[in-house]
Amino acid sequence: MSNKVIYIASDHAGFSLKESVIQPLLDLGFEVIDLGPKTSDRVDYPDFADRVCQKLLKEPAAQGLLICGSGQGMAMRANKYPHIRAALCWNLESAELSRQHNDANLLCLGSRLLEETQVLPIITRFFKTEFEGGRHQNRVQKISAPLFS
Repeated sequence: MSNKVIYIASDHAGFSLKESVIQPLLDLGFEVIDLGPKTSDRVDYPDFADRVCQKLLKEPAAQGLLICGSGQGMAMRANKYPHIRAALCWNLESAELSRQHNDANLLCLGSRLLEETQVLPIITRFFKTEFEGGRHQNRVQKISAPLFS
């Protein structure tokens, strides 16, 4: 698992949670790159979702973690990018299935909706689970295909 790159960002609502998961991820052997914010001052979550999504375009092998109050705003913004498959996860099963079946490359979490004890296990499950491929591959290709030409 060493050297797997995770780009991480939040908004003000997710700032504290973001800060609390960086060291545990480093301890698990991930390379974590914090794209902000640097304080808990109010910010607009789309700006920070964009930062992570743009990094993932340049580094397709990397993965991302976005945290806001509900996780939903980050997921909505991130999924506007065709190379992103952002998953809003709330438990171990949603994290595992989003990787196994959907090859999600970006995890979104809601800091206001999860207990602190739930967070690290969800994150760990997401980033350690591999895509199954096979029957799921065609579906993942459909997810990334343009809707309109």
